Amino acid sequence: MQKPLTGKTALVTGGSRGIGRAVALRLAADGAHVAVNYRSDKAAADAVVADIAGAGGTAFALCADVSDLAAIDAMFAAFDAQADGLDILINNAGIGSMATLAETDEASFDRQMQVNAKGPFFVTRVALSRLRDGGRVVNISSMVAQVGYASCLAYAMSKAAVNHFSVSLAGELGARGITVNAVAPGATITDFAPDLFNDPAMVEALAGLAALRRVGQPEDVARVVAMLAGPDAGWVTGQVIEASGGMHL
Repeated sequence: MQKPLTGKTALVTGGSRGIGRAVALRLAADGAHVAVNYRSDKAAADAVVADIAGAGGTAFALCADVSDLAAIDAMFAAFDAQADGLDILINNAGIGSMATLAETDEASFDRQMQVNAKGPFFVTRVALSRLRDGGRVVNISSMVAQVGYASCLAYAMSKAAVNHFSVSLAGELGARGITVNAVAPGATITDFAPDLFNDPAMVEALAGLAALRRVGQPEDVARVVAMLAGPDAGWVTGQVIEASGGMHL
């Protein structure tokens, strides 16, 4: 039986770790040829490529800081040398800070906005000339953009921008049959906030906020992304889909 993404090419920003890694592995398992973007950890990106190859898939690594426009241009020049067009763009690269308004300085605020909001905007802008009609764009947002969390205010603001970008871009690209959606994970165990998830009491408390009574794993989010990237989601666009196990219901 043919895999649903056979013949498709995908680019996953921030694909060397966490949710991005899980997404890259899942898209490859579904048959896609995957470009794994990373900012600085080449060994981690190469390990993802090797894992994909070991499972019978194909992938290659691309280095770029998505907040740097020159680096984005260079990344796509390298992409063009290894792929003929793009079908699926996953804007996953992001950073965050567990900090309130009073605890957030200008440098931290600017960096989060540059990576989380500016990055998807300009990666997508450059990708558009390569993105085939009928393609998919999936932006990784966060549940905190939809619920009040004073403990990560700048991060929540940056992800709220991602939500609006996704909805507005869906209207712009719809005539080409390209869908654009955002996936908003809830509490998911990654290295985003290691101190948080290394505290069993905090993990238990977060699990208690979810209807499914557990915190998420990167693979939980990757399954939702893969659904939106696949052929069966062609009638879903302009949506922010929360993948949180039902937090705060």
